[in-house]
Amino acid sequence: MKQNGNTAVLLMHCPDKPGILAVVTEFINQHKGNILYLDQYVNREEKVFFMRVEWDLTLFQIPKDKIEEYFETLIAVRYSMSFRLYFADTKPRMAIFVSKMSHCLYDLLARYAAGEWEVEIPLIISNHPDMESVANRFGIEYHVIPVTKENKAEQEAKQLELLKKHGITFCVLARYMQVLSADFIDHYPNRIINIHHSFLPAFAGAKPYHAAHERGVKVIGATSHYVTSDLDAGPIIEQDVTHISHKDTVEELIKKGRDLEKIVLSHAVEKHIDRKILAYKNRTIVFQ
Repeated sequence: MKQNGNTAVLLMHCPDKPGILAVVTEFINQHKGNILYLDQYVNREEKVFFMRVEWDLTLFQIPKDKIEEYFETLIAVRYSMSFRLYFADTKPRMAIFVSKMSHCLYDLLARYAAGEWEVEIPLIISNHPDMESVANRFGIEYHVIPVTKENKAEQEAKQLELLKKHGITFCVLARYMQVLSADFIDHYPNRIINIHHSFLPAFAGAKPYHAAHERGVKVIGATSHYVTSDLDAGPIIEQDVTHISHKDTVEELIKKGRDLEKIVLSHAVEKHIDRKILAYKNRTIVFQ
């Protein structure tokens, strides 16, 4: 989504108590910031307050490099607040990981090439050479790094070095058929986005659509989530489903499933790029 290039976004959460909204908005208004967007949510069970606020910096009196320090000192400490501050003129830098399936990769790159997202994609990493021609078509570096049980640590170290070299801020697994180690994930907490079909855990294994077809399921879906060391169980960002019937073949299930996967993944990536996701414990608050 195209944004005003001179804005700041604050994502925050803290124990709920009266007056937090007023204090944060007063901080912005007092220093001549113009609030463009504000959304908040209170988890009443855990008594936690969540908020996303975006404001125009054109007349803001605090220098950009001092805003975080001021906010921390004046507000965050007092309210035991966890927060992240982002600026619209600093584009996220995304790395795509892919194996042999192209549907999610093509969808991500098409949106990127069309200018839909304020993001940079400096490189694509794969454990197979199959998608190199796709990367070349879009003018993006493509690195083949095969991974086996024996060389996993060594190859992940190479991947991490590439990510560091290119200043990558988050990663997208576009049907990357490798399980990342806990050490790798620790370098990018809540900054690795994955996609998979929603048959888990009922239909695990190599042929979930075949198993689902045999069982006669009436709904198939896709789930996009942040990656944690707990396989396929990280905080969910986006999900969707489509109905099927007894007339649908396995091939038709797979086609519909792949269509869902690419759409759900791209929606999740867009929300991450727009800084609209706040991860808390093993859930996400996704602001509109």
